Amino acid sequence: MKRTMLLFFLSCEAILCLLAAFFREFIPGVFTSMMAFPFEQIALGLRALSLSGQLGNAMAILIYAVFCLLPVTLLPIIRRKRRLVLEDALLPLLSLVLFAVVYLMINPGFIRTPASIAAVKSFLGTVAWSVIAKYFLLRVLRLFYTADVPRLQKYMTVLLHGLAVLFVSIAFGVCFGDFLNAIGALRAGNTGSEDGLWVSYIFLGLQYLVNALPYVLDAWVVFAGIRLLTELQANRYSQAAVDAAQNLSQRCCKALIIIVVTSVGFNLLQLAFVNSLRVISATVQVPIPSIAFLLAVLLLAQYIGENKQLKEDNDLIV
Repeated sequence: MKRTMLLFFLSCEAILCLLAAFFREFIPGVFTSMMAFPFEQIALGLRALSLSGQLGNAMAILIYAVFCLLPVTLLPIIRRKRRLVLEDALLPLLSLVLFAVVYLMINPGFIRTPASIAAVKSFLGTVAWSVIAKYFLLRVLRLFYTADVPRLQKYMTVLLHGLAVLFVSIAFGVCFGDFLNAIGALRAGNTGSEDGLWVSYIFLGLQYLVNALPYVLDAWVVFAGIRLLTELQANRYSQAAVDAAQNLSQRCCKALIIIVVTSVGFNLLQLAFVNSLRVISATVQVPIPSIAFLLAVLLLAQYIGENKQLKEDNDLIV
């Protein structure tokens, strides 16, 4: 995927995530949580269809069965293309999980728990998504293990595109949803004493920016990683590959500095306005994984530069 196409796709994804967060706020019965999507909406549609009459009930049962059996129907198709492996056993398990999850989404009252319906639906969606994620993770690991260098580079490119999509969904979906929840909780906890509440609203907005910024910067770093892989696929001994590796390391360093500075700056800003705030959230950023990733990228850039120099020396000898 070209850079402009990826930017356009991520922009559309960000808008959809923001809309989904707003829908969850203003239509809570339809969008209760990100993890319940799309099982919650499918269950609501099936329930409405079932209550429409006998014909609608029969169609709802048929659609319910077809949807839940989809993973099992993939097994014959997969078997025609390759031999079945151990992780393919998760597909029948996924069908069983879907039968249970969608049925309980249609009838959430069958789960006797003091938790809210939103929490129950979020839990059910998490169960289904966990099985789906485990299947794809095991498939990806097998593909990585059996692939050669060109294929590994292609798989890594696809993985980086997926990470960019994930980072955008967290920044504009999960973090923005938490921001709306925080505003709702602040409003509900200060009913009748709204004077001066606008300062807390502003700081909640700043907190959202601070929380979402690392994921936006991660997506920015991913673009540099995709460029590096593109140059390595073209010619891993070229100067362009060395420049792309150095650009990736520079972006990692800048992103790390920005994350730390914004976190410290937000804490200091809260300290300056502490008397005007109704809610305070102080965080201590210790980005050890980011530092480890930065060191790995710096080593990679060094290795690419040394390999290019060795290649030039060998060409001179020959």
